[in-house]
Amino acid sequence: MFQLSKKQAQEIVDKMMQDIPYNINIMNEQGVIVGSGRKERVGTVHSGAVKALETGRMIEVWEDSRFEKKGTNEPIVIDQQRVGVIGISGNPDEVRPFCNIVRTTVSLLIEQKTALQNLAHEANRTKVFIEMLLAHQGTYSQKLRKEAVPYNLDLALPTIVFYIRHLQVDDRISKLLLRYPSFVIQGDTHLLLLQNDPYPARLLAQLVEDQPQARIASGRLEGNIGESFRQAQSAMNVLLALRPPSQTIGYEEVEFLVRFSHAKLTDTSQAVSKLEDSIDLLDTLRSFIQQDCSVARTAAELNIHRNTLQYRLKRIESITGKDPRKLLQLIELTHGLLSLYK
Repeated sequence: MFQLSKKQAQEIVDKMMQDIPYNINIMNEQGVIVGSGRKERVGTVHSGAVKALETGRMIEVWEDSRFEKKGTNEPIVIDQQRVGVIGISGNPDEVRPFCNIVRTTVSLLIEQKTALQNLAHEANRTKVFIEMLLAHQGTYSQKLRKEAVPYNLDLALPTIVFYIRHLQVDDRISKLLLRYPSFVIQGDTHLLLLQNDPYPARLLAQLVEDQPQARIASGRLEGNIGESFRQAQSAMNVLLALRPPSQTIGYEEVEFLVRFSHAKLTDTSQAVSKLEDSIDLLDTLRSFIQQDCSVARTAAELNIHRNTLQYRLKRIESITGKDPRKLLQLIELTHGLLSLYK
């Protein structure tokens, strides 16, 4: 049932009466006054409104009586439902045009409120569905298969999940997303689900071309969507931890690093976390790992002098207790860095 709250009804009355020199009443679907220029009448039954609701027609009262004031009472009808009544006190010939204006205003506000509530309900329903889908393990139930249909998902098909961060949705991307089941999971982070697409690399190339700021991780083609999602999420964590020059990463490329990050080894993550207060040192460690411990290439990538790089590497050792110039200790630092994002 479409409804206006007492607060909304009174706000409409107060605002409209600034421009309309007549008393306005707004009644609910039972004929009870929920907003009025005469506040003492709120909560009482309006007999003209009851008649208007019963007949579905405007009721005009031409003479004042003990229980009625002359004026117009017009039902508010939305989707063929009588959801309330607008009443304006005064000579019907004078107030009739105002009654139409107020009725239209109230109708639009009710429809807007209902549309927003429907959007919120749909967003919540989608959120519950995707959370259930991503957490699901094993065979899909018939119920879940049916719930997936409105999202253009066939749970009988294997799926690749793309996990995309920093996606800027414009007209071009919106059209692209319409071709695939997609979900917003937080802010500018989206999931794109590929089924029956023999060329996922083509989609990936288009996303990279259109979204240079985006970071994209993909899982493997799996019968369980949740499994491909967990792979893509883990691959994204590696991308965020090591910050390689590529925008994209696939789980199959970094499966070892994912497993490595989850291994319960020495707790170097606490040591590496101390570098988070010194962004230049954290970036230096990442670059040193990416450049295979090459001092020359690392210095060139960071655009710093070799002596500055050596100073930073010594600072990393001083803060973490691990020397990145020694292979085994660099492995420990790499594990700690990955563990921060697992």
